[in-house]
Amino acid sequence: MDLSQLKDKVVVIIGASRGIGRATATMLHEKGTKLVLGSRSTEELQRQFVHETVLTLQLDVSDEESVKQFVTKCTERFGHIDVLINAAGFGTFAPILDSETKDFDHMMSVNLRGTYLSCKYFGQQMKKQQEGQILNLVSIAGSTALPGNGGYSASKFGVLGLTKVLQAELRREGIRITSVLPGSVDSSFWDKVDFDIDKKNMIPTQSIAEHIVFLLCQPKQSVVDEITIMPPMGIL
Repeated sequence: MDLSQLKDKVVVIIGASRGIGRATATMLHEKGTKLVLGSRSTEELQRQFVHETVLTLQLDVSDEESVKQFVTKCTERFGHIDVLINAAGFGTFAPILDSETKDFDHMMSVNLRGTYLSCKYFGQQMKKQQEGQILNLVSIAGSTALPGNGGYSASKFGVLGLTKVLQAELRREGIRITSVLPGSVDSSFWDKVDFDIDKKNMIPTQSIAEHIVFLLCQPKQSVVDEITIMPPMGIL
């Protein structure tokens, strides 16, 4: 990989305050990438990333006006946007018959609507540029039926479908789009689950960040449409 091409590239990471988004931001910052970090909570990000090449902004990805203002601030600061990484996500787990409708609605709002809005408005900017790259963090739950994951899977199956349509629509506009499907990742995503879970065989967030860096360093003459990244022992 030619990591030198990451220097001064403008990368937007939505969902940057924790998990895969945070690990990716940390790795790219070390490589001299210009970053725009979006999150509902920005206090920790502002403490970690104190640098003129990093713009940290509050963002509610499910709110259209918030996303539009976020895109405007990004383009006003850096002008050109090279990469969008959609890493925001929310999940609760229960059999569908026992699940809470409000949780289902929230997962759809954050995971699917949020990805739609960010791809829509950043995609418009990239179309003007006639180049750009979008990475949507989908999850293996977006391609595999897992009991207890009804609402989360529904939202992530939707993200996978949305990404495939975007690929078909924007491929000729110079925009490369990839679905990233990780298996179980050792992150704070699991902190609020109400059942015991063994995370020792899960994928470290840094490993996913390394795969993302790999995708950002691919030649423009080729596109990775989809990549699945699994723990050594398979789905957990």
